[in-house]
Amino acid sequence: MTINETTAEKLVELVLNCVDCEYPHSNIYWLNSDEDVKPPRELTPAFYGCLDWHSSVHGHWLLARLARSFPKASFSLSAKEALNKSLTTEKIKGEVSYLERHPRFEIPYGVAWLLQLAAELHEWDDSQAQAWRIILKPLESIVESNLRLWLEKLTICDRTGMHKQTAFGLGLILDWAKTVENTVFINLIENKAKQFYLNNKNHSLKFEPLGYDFLSPCLAEADLMRRILTKNDFADWLTSFLPDISVDNTNWLKPVEVNDSEDYMQAHFYGLNLSRAWMIEGIISGLPTNDKRINALQKNANIHRQIGLENAICDHYSGSHWLGTFAVYLTTSRGLNN
Repeated sequence: MTINETTAEKLVELVLNCVDCEYPHSNIYWLNSDEDVKPPRELTPAFYGCLDWHSSVHGHWLLARLARSFPKASFSLSAKEALNKSLTTEKIKGEVSYLERHPRFEIPYGVAWLLQLAAELHEWDDSQAQAWRIILKPLESIVESNLRLWLEKLTICDRTGMHKQTAFGLGLILDWAKTVENTVFINLIENKAKQFYLNNKNHSLKFEPLGYDFLSPCLAEADLMRRILTKNDFADWLTSFLPDISVDNTNWLKPVEVNDSEDYMQAHFYGLNLSRAWMIEGIISGLPTNDKRINALQKNANIHRQIGLENAICDHYSGSHWLGTFAVYLTTSRGLNN
């Protein structure tokens, strides 16, 4: 199932409803001085809405992705107007200033999405998008510098199912590096991925989710490794890493239910179902076409996709401020196009 224009319009509307909504706001800001005690719109003037910085960033990515995918749709103009309002030289200068003072801010999840936004603009054959690309470049550069310093010193990966997870962030960053042909970053990520994950064996999906996860630790790791291994090597690695995956059934992983959709943490499970779907599809793309697990993997991906998309358009802010991004990433096969 690919996204249609009607659904795309609804998802754009979700972002437009929150991209300028400063409150409620939830973020982790490191305070070095009184200078850091300011409203979000002053600390990070381009990306202050959508509850938190990373959701604002990937909300802007959604606007770019769908305006690019549906250039003649009525919502494309509104999406571009919102991007034009946020991506100004002055506002990006404010973002750069904040990341210069706080080099570990939003690493790896938020800055990975910032690089996805840069990659989307990089690929978009549109004069206005290319103008935004130039404006965004200084922020992209400071993110690249901060990430490199962090990654070079990283010795233990984060295997949680939330923002600090290493594998998911590295996957998005690697896709950006390939898009912009940043060989240094490609090599750095591939080497780190092999260091962290190549020798992993006998992990189990039965323990997931471990908390209020919106990312699967095991599937995200596999989705990263399929990006750097040959198909045959990846098939062998997957056999050793996730023996739970069955050739015959889909019971090795079931979608997670949400009992309280207005609970911000439980709402993470809506995103988990969506991200599981695209990660399984990523795993399939990395396997040889004759791999006997593909049929069961596809059935499981379809189940998660269906349930995830049924809940992607939420009325409550707990989900409406971010779930659209995950739905768009899945339905436009963004992770498979690099």
